[in-house]
Amino acid sequence: MTKREFVGAMAAAGLAHAYQTKQGKAAARRAKTTKLFKAPEGFPNALAATPEGLWIGEQKLSGAQAGSYKLPEPKTLTENAWLVDWNGKVLKTVTTPSRNTSGMAVGGGYVWMIANAPPQGVFQVDMNSKLVSHRQIPLGAPGGDGGGSHGGTWHEGKLWISSLRLRGNLRVDPKTFQPEYMIPFYQAPDRVRYHDITIDNGSMWQVVGNDSKGYKEFRPALVRYDLATGRVVETVEFVAGSCDPHGLAMHNGKLIGCDAGIHPGWANYDSPTAGWIFQIDFV
Repeated sequence: MTKREFVGAMAAAGLAHAYQTKQGKAAARRAKTTKLFKAPEGFPNALAATPEGLWIGEQKLSGAQAGSYKLPEPKTLTENAWLVDWNGKVLKTVTTPSRNTSGMAVGGGYVWMIANAPPQGVFQVDMNSKLVSHRQIPLGAPGGDGGGSHGGTWHEGKLWISSLRLRGNLRVDPKTFQPEYMIPFYQAPDRVRYHDITIDNGSMWQVVGNDSKGYKEFRPALVRYDLATGRVVETVEFVAGSCDPHGLAMHNGKLIGCDAGIHPGWANYDSPTAGWIFQIDFV
């Protein structure tokens, strides 16, 4: 697919999404969260479930970002990918040069850490912490900067990236990094923040939320897209008192989330479940 063809396909998908929205509301239900275990020390802001266990992506803030959050400079800029068992025991640590990690995927024998700060892009790292490649999200600005991301996942040999610049969940070929397909972000006046994605049984799930100044006024939700068409199938509101969802993964038919502990516009650790891994159940 050429860039011109892909841009045309994105425009068509956006028009289709707008048309679907006008046809009526998607189904809606509610969900609650149940704490499972604390992540390793740090800010957990990405998840990936594999047969070996749960992978957790570490987020660090440095430079101007650390200053804006009133955090000290980290002792090292290395950001870890931890493999833990379902009790939270660390089984393996892969070190990566990602920056402000806000999404990850594990597949093809690699960890794919997705940065949300310069130099941006996707860091492909092997299981021995060796950097294999660093590539920008496709269709970036002149000069190659593909912008930031708040999520990613691996599905059937393909890498999905939640692209903030494109405002869509982009599927790329992990070998060539050519874009293949995009699901536009769900659009609603009170859902302007987009976080992690995961795929299961023909559906893509994504965390969304409203702009807020603290935990008490945050209204997170899940959106479920039909994977084949990108159509919004349903939305899921979280009940009051739920964890603050950032990362998202699917394990044995259950959605798993993580509460990073930092949130744009909030005081640090404002969420009472900062740093926790939790299960999401529909009610």
